[in-house]
Amino acid sequence: MNFSPDHLYHVYNQGNNQERLFLKEDDYSRFLQLFKAHVSPQCEVIAWCLMPNHFHFLIFADERVSILRKQGGLMLDPVTNGFRNLLSTYSHEFNKQNNRSGALFRPKTKAKCLNDQHLVFDGGLNHSDYYSTCFQYIHDNPVNAGLVMHTRDWPWSSHHEYFVPGHKDPICNKSLAEKYCEFRS
Repeated sequence: MNFSPDHLYHVYNQGNNQERLFLKEDDYSRFLQLFKAHVSPQCEVIAWCLMPNHFHFLIFADERVSILRKQGGLMLDPVTNGFRNLLSTYSHEFNKQNNRSGALFRPKTKAKCLNDQHLVFDGGLNHSDYYSTCFQYIHDNPVNAGLVMHTRDWPWSSHHEYFVPGHKDPICNKSLAEKYCEFRS
């Protein structure tokens, strides 16, 4: 993954061979806890959704991604390294708890730059369509997969941060959602 400052990315991965990543509620909680420790301090989170066999994050990379650090023989930005640490730590714990071994996630986490999908007009982004579509797609994923009837019924997405008053422990930057995704609070 390569991240550039001032760009939005749809980051996603799934279980190897479409295997389930989360077998119980505590698995979802632990993954999110690890995400908060390893990834969210390195970028701004706009939306997220954890599904039984995959995950989605919509993030904004800022100047923090310009600081590369050596990890083994590689130079990594903090967001890439954060996702590397997240998946490695979660996989190790998941494998130990479930008496399994081997890869839990597909080998390459995808990071699709949403800025590349837009036209630039007079120095500003025409972000109203693609960013909003991705924001909605992430929140609608459980409905589209037939897991729930309404987005509000899926507990493992940022939908609750946006639409449930007084949601505790938010990780999303609502100001960026307003700016890029046409979210109105």
